[in-house]
Amino acid sequence: YEHVLAQMALGPRPPGSPANRAVGDYIIAHLEAQGWKVVTQTFPYRGTLLRNIIGQAGEGAVVIVGAHYDTRRQADQDPQRPEQPVPGANDGASGVAVLLELARSLDKTKLQRQVWLTFFDAEDNGGLDGWEWLVGSTYMAEHLEVRPEAMILVDMVGDADQQLYFEQNSTPALRRRIWTLAAELGYGDVFTPTVKWSLFDDHTPFLRQGIPAVDIIDFDYPYWHTTQDTADKVSPLSLERVGRVVEALLEVWK
Repeated sequence: YEHVLAQMALGPRPPGSPANRAVGDYIIAHLEAQGWKVVTQTFPYRGTLLRNIIGQAGEGAVVIVGAHYDTRRQADQDPQRPEQPVPGANDGASGVAVLLELARSLDKTKLQRQVWLTFFDAEDNGGLDGWEWLVGSTYMAEHLEVRPEAMILVDMVGDADQQLYFEQNSTPALRRRIWTLAAELGYGDVFTPTVKWSLFDDHTPFLRQGIPAVDIIDFDYPYWHTTQDTADKVSPLSLERVGRVVEALLEVWK
């Protein structure tokens, strides 16, 4: 949760902004401090320099765990203030916080795979000023030098009233494996193994490349793309549940 507060203290973090650069630097510093090898991808898009950040550890086939760190420039779902930026506590900061905690908590000696903790830029500004959605993840998926075994996306997982349903487009076998593990950890009341959403998210570009991918997301969030997406809406317990499931998955991956 401290990682959510640290991101929120920087203000909104749209692509190309000083706050976006600062949160990227914060991510890199944390990964390096926890002993991860850091690789960055920088590339221009519509006159803005974007940056994906990848922390790597372990050996063997690659499993990507991803989240986006940018926030939306305009709160276009906000009836009162649609031109204001989105604070991005849940939509942005929550997934990043889970990955940063994984960087600390994962036992690198137990990893059966090479894990890439991946922080995407420019996911959340589609439909504004001619921007596409999923810009950072699309760039990464189209420039992979190795073929990952799987991709797991963590997005909007901080809601205190957490319910995580299957996302329609996610790879069924991988989806089932994660939700079954969650139930074994005692989280069956939150990880509900029925399809509720069909989403276009940072896992989509990897699915397009034929890579098994899953979106762990709670899309029932009334503050989505509004100015009310603030830190008080984010529950440390919700972050912890998702983090523990992903941690267990990575440490038992055979």
